[in-house]
Amino acid sequence: MVNLMGLFRSPQNELEKNSGEAEGIRNACPRCGVLIDLTEQQENLGTCPNCGHHFRLSPRERIAYLADEDSFEELFGDLRSHDVLGFPGYDQKLRNAKLASREREGVICGRCRIENEPCAVFFMDPNFMMGSMGTAVGEKITRLFETATRESLPVVGFTVSGGARMQEGILSLMQMAKTSAALGVHSAAGNLYLSVLTDPTTGGVTASFAMDGDIILAEPGATVGFAGPRVIEQTIRRRLPQGFQTAEFLLEHGFVDRIVPRSEQRETIGKLLRMHRKGGGAQ
Repeated sequence: MVNLMGLFRSPQNELEKNSGEAEGIRNACPRCGVLIDLTEQQENLGTCPNCGHHFRLSPRERIAYLADEDSFEELFGDLRSHDVLGFPGYDQKLRNAKLASREREGVICGRCRIENEPCAVFFMDPNFMMGSMGTAVGEKITRLFETATRESLPVVGFTVSGGARMQEGILSLMQMAKTSAALGVHSAAGNLYLSVLTDPTTGGVTASFAMDGDIILAEPGATVGFAGPRVIEQTIRRRLPQGFQTAEFLLEHGFVDRIVPRSEQRETIGKLLRMHRKGGGAQ
């Protein structure tokens, strides 16, 4: 008998909406080489069912599995980057990034509930110029921390970035200090900031808000670092240990508190939010 359950049901979230496009498409896992049906990959929250490799996800896909249903409210969605320096080709790069990601900028910010715990959230987008931090990205994250401070909300941030956006020069680098200052005010007011490092988190984002979390989680196998291995080796004139920029290496050396697979993130983050709830704690 053919199972028709759900055949005419409307898609319930972004992962389901995209599953029709993925039917019949296969993807090779970069770690184990196994060919994975893209629908199966999406059903596994973007992980390889054979070896557990975590593929990169868009912000909307993360919202679909993390936030309570219909609880996400986007903030500052109208902010976007402009070619203020007249950098050659930057306008076209921005157009290409918008087409590739279907987003206006490299980060999505908002409020939501995770296991019924209210919080402010941001999700950097690997499909928008690899989540690079320009003025709009920095402004959106700064405003989110300021909003969370006023409303006494914890912040949960998912980082993925190639670093500061070179097309915006010093204006991009300034976002490191600006975001960190807003984070500092949020922390001084007694609010929680939970950082989740995903692949890759590098450059100026690592050197600012990514590693400033009260609690720092990471996805398995995520690359986390500031400069590239060759740059570091040429600077310090020493060979670096194998895998020194992986989440597992950072956990071993005390820079990450816990590595959390995607399938456990909602439960883990919900539990941490309850434990650090202002004025009460876990119930």
